[in-house]
Amino acid sequence: MTTSTESSDLAFHDIECFETGDMLRALLEGQGAALHAAAAAVPSLERAVTEAALRLADPASRLVYVGAGTSGRLAMLDAVELYPTFGWPEARTRFLLAGGEASVAEARESAEDDEAAGRDAIAAIDCGPADVVLGLAASGSTPYTLAAIEAARARGALTIGFANNPGSPLVERAAIGVLLETGPEVLAGSTRMAAGTAQKIALNMFSTAVMMRLGKVYRGRMVDMKPTNRKLRRRAVSMLAEVAGCDEAAATAALEATGFHVKPAVLVARGLTAEQAAAALARNGDDLRRALADLD
Repeated sequence: MTTSTESSDLAFHDIECFETGDMLRALLEGQGAALHAAAAAVPSLERAVTEAALRLADPASRLVYVGAGTSGRLAMLDAVELYPTFGWPEARTRFLLAGGEASVAEARESAEDDEAAGRDAIAAIDCGPADVVLGLAASGSTPYTLAAIEAARARGALTIGFANNPGSPLVERAAIGVLLETGPEVLAGSTRMAAGTAQKIALNMFSTAVMMRLGKVYRGRMVDMKPTNRKLRRRAVSMLAEVAGCDEAAATAALEATGFHVKPAVLVARGLTAEQAAAALARNGDDLRRALADLD
């Protein structure tokens, strides 16, 4: 049976013959379906964020991404950005890509059919009840991803499936299904287009909201970011100056006292020592807002 993402739209049967401007406008119009699909998925994403944040509050938990092909590479992109953006520990992030790391730079499409590899990958990381496992597949029927999600769910992990076809096995077999119904692609079957864009949007929404629920954002600022270069160090100084209401010299001094970690530096700028700031955050579950309320 042909799935919606594999179907063709008669309006674009000869798209390669369009004038270049018309071709680009058609491609842009197709991408618009991704935003509508993500908007329709907000209720399921809300449930996914709420339940994932509860699990991930456990320091023994991990966030595991599973996928193949384009979906797998999009999953990996979201995963690797969690540490520099939110300070999410790298040891608590896993991404399982069909075909292994070689699939990042080289398409290995046959790897997506290997169900045993999906099950083995979950077993290899000793997936358990504290973990949250995200599975992505445009078709919603990729054997590697389905097998991994089923194995993870059997081990007690919270499983969340992102797919672009209604009624797909991934949406139905994951504990929480996130349907991103983008319909036929402008370029028939090319799910790196609208389907992939919808997955990218949904992943950004999911992971960012989860990190906010875990206290990694304060006043719309990434207070757990890792300032690993000069640009980010400058950003940390200006962020702290704004949040703490101090000048840049005081912000720099507070950051230097905390190893350039913005969250405790806010408390240092309020008069605490670095040790006192660390203790205040520890008492309040590493939540800056609660630590400031406790200080007041």
